[in-house]
Amino acid sequence: MVASKFGLHQFGQPLDHVPVSNLSPTFCSLAHLFSVNLSLYSVNAFVLLDSEGHRVLAKYYRPKSHPQGESKDLLSLKDQKAFEKGLYQKTKKAGGDIILYDGRLVVYKHSLDLILYFIAGPTENELMLSAALTSFADALSLLLRNQLEKRAVLENLDMVLLCLDETIDDGIIVDTDAAAIASRVSRPRPDTTDIVINEQTIMNAYQTVKERVAQRMGQF
Repeated sequence: MVASKFGLHQFGQPLDHVPVSNLSPTFCSLAHLFSVNLSLYSVNAFVLLDSEGHRVLAKYYRPKSHPQGESKDLLSLKDQKAFEKGLYQKTKKAGGDIILYDGRLVVYKHSLDLILYFIAGPTENELMLSAALTSFADALSLLLRNQLEKRAVLENLDMVLLCLDETIDDGIIVDTDAAAIASRVSRPRPDTTDIVINEQTIMNAYQTVKERVAQRMGQF
């Protein structure tokens, strides 16, 4: 048996001429490492379902810059809904947090009447995915004041999407610090200020205009 898949050399000889039995264990480990298609694109999809399995929010990542090219999997809404329906049946009972479903690695988390999912390829690191999902859920809890439930999510959908983008960028895990994620989402924009408009504010504005008009009239 010969090793020809790596396209590497040992001792100046192409691997297709070196029997596997002659390769050192360390070299074989390195060759295996380089044969794996390493990539930063860890997450294929984020799905948020309610306690009855209905979709609340879903985002499927298909970056064109992925080493394996743009994904052609689960393109249609029909395929996505079918996948999510089967996934819900496997995960609707609380207790688990990681499963292998339909050839995909899925980490999930129950929260009141919601189930949050990060979906990835079967060879991804489940600990990293679990840490990212936990951080995302914790950041949402901070932003929603510990009310991570369907109603709060729907009422603050823009904030939820911003939180997701601060955690996952086009399939790449960019942060696993819940406090840092929440602070970036809730930070006020530098070019905006909060203006409270009520009856007293209107009366104050009217009085100011009245005084200025009187001053102008007194000048004539």
